[in-house]
Amino acid sequence: MKKTAFLILTVILCSCTSNSILEKPKDLIPKDTMSLLVQELMKASSAKFIKNKNLQKNINYMPFVYDRFNIDSSRFKRSNFYYMSTIDDYIKIYDDAKKQLEEQKTFYDLLKKEQDSLRRDSIKKVRALKRKTDSLKQKTKIKDSILKVDSLIIN
Repeated sequence: MKKTAFLILTVILCSCTSNSILEKPKDLIPKDTMSLLVQELMKASSAKFIKNKNLQKNINYMPFVYDRFNIDSSRFKRSNFYYMSTIDDYIKIYDDAKKQLEEQKTFYDLLKKEQDSLRRDSIKKVRALKRKTDSLKQKTKIKDSILKVDSLIIN
């Protein structure tokens, strides 16, 4: 009984592993283009729930990405399935896409930080200028009131 159970378990485990690699499609998207495409698709999928300039949400940007790369969704699916069957290539594509997105995020974070610091500096300058003009206005008001008092005393 134990030998039969062990034999059945071994057959099941061996039949579950699949090392099949799909046939390479004729219109396969190259790895570097696939990486760029994955980056853009990630951006498009995450931008779906963010309001655009017209304050609209839930816009599907995927067709715009496909148009930009001059491909259709079926070609992407075929290429994606092929790269999924060759898992090493698939991991390289997604790692490259992730690395590029992180670099872009770092760049835009630094750019935003620089613009914020410039904005803070300009606000400080405007406030200082306003204080200076306010103090000048107060000085002229004080001088005017002193002149009025002097003119009243003289008269």
